[in-house]
Amino acid sequence: MSATEPALMSLTSVAEAIADKRVSSREVAKSCLDRVEQWQPRLNAFMAIESEEALAAADAADAALAKGKSSGVLHGVPLAHKDMYYEAGKVVTCGSKIRRDFVATTTSTALQRLKDAGTIRLGSLQMSEFAYGPTGHNAHYGAVHNPWAVDHITGGSSSGSGSAVAARLTFAALGSDTGGSIRMPAHFCGVTGLKTTVGRISRAGAMPLSQSLDTVGPLARTAEDCALLLGLMAGADPQDPTAITGPLPDYMAATREPIKGLTIGVPTAFYVDDLDSEVARILDETVALLKREGANVVQVELPDQRQLTAACQLVLAVEAAAFHKRWLIERPQDYGPQVLMRLQNGLAIPGVSYLEAMRWRGPALSAYLAAVAGVDAVVAPVAPVAAPTIAESDVGNSPDAEAVIQRLTRFTRPINYLGLPSLSIPAGFTRGGLPVGMQLVGRPFDEAMLLRIGAAFQRASDFHERAPKFA
Repeated sequence: MSATEPALMSLTSVAEAIADKRVSSREVAKSCLDRVEQWQPRLNAFMAIESEEALAAADAADAALAKGKSSGVLHGVPLAHKDMYYEAGKVVTCGSKIRRDFVATTTSTALQRLKDAGTIRLGSLQMSEFAYGPTGHNAHYGAVHNPWAVDHITGGSSSGSGSAVAARLTFAALGSDTGGSIRMPAHFCGVTGLKTTVGRISRAGAMPLSQSLDTVGPLARTAEDCALLLGLMAGADPQDPTAITGPLPDYMAATREPIKGLTIGVPTAFYVDDLDSEVARILDETVALLKREGANVVQVELPDQRQLTAACQLVLAVEAAAFHKRWLIERPQDYGPQVLMRLQNGLAIPGVSYLEAMRWRGPALSAYLAAVAGVDAVVAPVAPVAAPTIAESDVGNSPDAEAVIQRLTRFTRPINYLGLPSLSIPAGFTRGGLPVGMQLVGRPFDEAMLLRIGAAFQRASDFHERAPKFA
């Protein structure tokens, strides 16, 4: 595979190359579509492929640029996103049978801001049904496969996003993170994924799963790419009153700063318990690299995170069931068995339990922030294992389903419950060739710090540059 193949470039690099007319938007789109044609039968990463429309849009972008007209920093860059971001006139399935023919009448704010920056659409990406599942299984459209080892999971629910970015089918993709659904596909597929602070990016026009936990964010090749996308999408939105107003940091500038003198915490418990030996090794190697780059690494004693995982699960279950209540009554047969079981479980949780879990969030966040008062970020594994196989994690509606889900989401859910930002970065590979990610966890709205550390890590390592081979 030629290193000059446009699809192998980073988002930042390809955007600059198109702007400088070193490569045309058509050449870039064709490069991506050629890879989609090659990889899609193996990965099942796309929900819809829109080749003709993408090439026509690329030609229009090239014609505009020839006249000196650019629509933004991502002019002519082709992207595909998780199939839960509404785009007016497009079918948005949300990975479900129930919305198989749903045509959006509005466009999500996050997607619109990327379109306003000049992006063009390659199609839409697969996902877990209604974004409710951490493995990438889908009872209606089939599992998405991991390009590093196709019999292994991608992680969910942004399964197609993780798989497609890893296989270099798209330069970046929107995902969503409610219980780990950006960070887990990033970890399992070897890409960079940013879970933003609740309120950092508007959720208007994105299919809801859990109104108080949902976050919008990108999966991309690099921390720098995530910084570029965050800067374009973040900020207030009249369509979403929970989107935070006020000035935004310069995220791209943050990625160029060194980490010498920063203090990074490693938890003494929970996030380091019961790790697979190779994940434990990669955590140690990550810490060693951060130290070599000049960071001070200290141990931090966090409040009991097990309670946070349980509280997140309870909040998510109730809010998801509330959103789906009408369909659960009228169309239960149209859900996959695992999603149906999980939604029905949510209906059985008492209101008092939900309100207690909600009321506890403020004190829990205060206790966490007090524990990390002396550090700039915390580093921890995204999950205790590398990607399991599709077969061994396909527990459907069996009694073991929740146990499997619990194990995979144990290290991500506390962060969602607290509403904190977290950046998953590729940190190494198992001896069997599977990628492993580490997450950097920050203070509320301090994504800039995480991107700064992530970019410094990526300047000193090459894990993010390695791409799976088609063999």
